Amino acid sequence: MAVSDEVDEALCANVSPARGAELILACGDLPFDYLRFLMDALDAPLVFVPGNHDADVSGWRTSRAGLPVRAGLPGEPPWPPGAVNADAAVVDVAGLRVAGLGGCLRYREGPNQYSERQQARRARRLARRAAWRRRDGRGVDVLLTHAPPQGVGDGDDPPHRGFACLHPLVARLGVPLMLHGHVHSGGAPASGVSLGETLVRNVVGRHLFDVPVAGEVVRRR
Repeated sequence: MAVSDEVDEALCANVSPARGAELILACGDLPFDYLRFLMDALDAPLVFVPGNHDADVSGWRTSRAGLPVRAGLPGEPPWPPGAVNADAAVVDVAGLRVAGLGGCLRYREGPNQYSERQQARRARRLARRAAWRRRDGRGVDVLLTHAPPQGVGDGDDPPHRGFACLHPLVARLGVPLMLHGHVHSGGAPASGVSLGETLVRNVVGRHLFDVPVAGEVVRRR
């Protein structure tokens, strides 16, 4: 199940439509309490990237003792216990390899916002990490971002313009599926857009998919 930007009140009242989801992919700008509710209600792991309205989640790492630390000091990250922060990382969860790149194009002061140059630098580092991980013969199954690629489902206003650097990132990863949020559809169903061999889909709200590890992506609902 992929979620982003908008809390699904109907799902909060009745999670039955999402029963059977094996993994939750969150594309940002959702309350962490809501994400924790989804994890608990569906008993499923969750991978997320931050959006521009989320708290600053940078700087956290796991110590040798297995404790979360930031700036060398132990603490509790703001995200739900057990959730996986995939921002600028490549993670393996529930049989899928997920690469993540959160944030949006900088339009004001605040966390999780980047200039095009800053995000391009982060994208190159992510591509190198994915190449390193590919030594085991597996590529990335899903690219998870908050903002869309420039010209592919983005908006005309400055806050909702996409990143040009996501185009070469998608090409380097050769990923079959990219999920993003950030651009609200106004209630209209989001349709997938092709970017080369990659299906790019806006998942604002809640979407359920079947995602084979290698092969065609099939929308279940």
